[in-house]
Amino acid sequence: MYRLIIILFLALPFSGFSQTVATGSVFDYNKKTVSLPGVTVRNLTTKKTSSTNNAGKYTIGANIGDLIEFTLVGYHTDTLYLTNLLNRTIYLPVKSNSLSDVDITAVKINKEIMNAKDPLAEKYTLLNTGGNLDRKKMHDKVGGLNLNLGYGKYKRQQRKEADLEEREGYLQEIDYNFTEKAVTELTKLQGEDLKNFMIIYRPSVEQVKAERPYRYAFYISRAFYAWQKLTPQERKLQDLPKLKAN
Repeated sequence: MYRLIIILFLALPFSGFSQTVATGSVFDYNKKTVSLPGVTVRNLTTKKTSSTNNAGKYTIGANIGDLIEFTLVGYHTDTLYLTNLLNRTIYLPVKSNSLSDVDITAVKINKEIMNAKDPLAEKYTLLNTGGNLDRKKMHDKVGGLNLNLGYGKYKRQQRKEADLEEREGYLQEIDYNFTEKAVTELTKLQGEDLKNFMIIYRPSVEQVKAERPYRYAFYISRAFYAWQKLTPQERKLQDLPKLKAN
């Protein structure tokens, strides 16, 4: 009996104070086999911090439901919502602001064409008439001003239509990526909670336009982290006040 008590006492520190951990590896998104050492791994729920070793492997104390953030200079930040504690592999995309290389092919141009002069062009310049040969060098206004006024209105209309088309394109992108399926896979929300979450946290056109490409999985994870801090009442959509009859 005495021996059994001693065994139980010795086992308590290991069973009572054991800590769950999240483990995995971090790789370059474009070069899948290139591991990333020195990635900062932060548990946003518990505020604990770790980093990947020379092989890109990480270990950090965590529990199911925690939000883990991965950051490295020169790479986009990624966030992982823990639905289990299985080994996870993370791929970070490189930040890039450089334009794609442009291939320029030399074109030979006939020198006679390059050196040729338009005899009327010189005359237009001397007369300072804007090409209107019926006018002498004059102080009159050059013809075409009325057309420019109409053209300005046309350009404004074009810009307005282009803005509407651009906005519609962003709305279609949001509809395609911010779906019930995508949200459920990351958050496990269902029913009324899922409906309210999608209405409250639907990304705006301005948000999506400001960050290209927009990382919807990252946004959903951060939004769900904020959702968990709301009270049950705050998670419900408030009914609009009824209008009073005259």
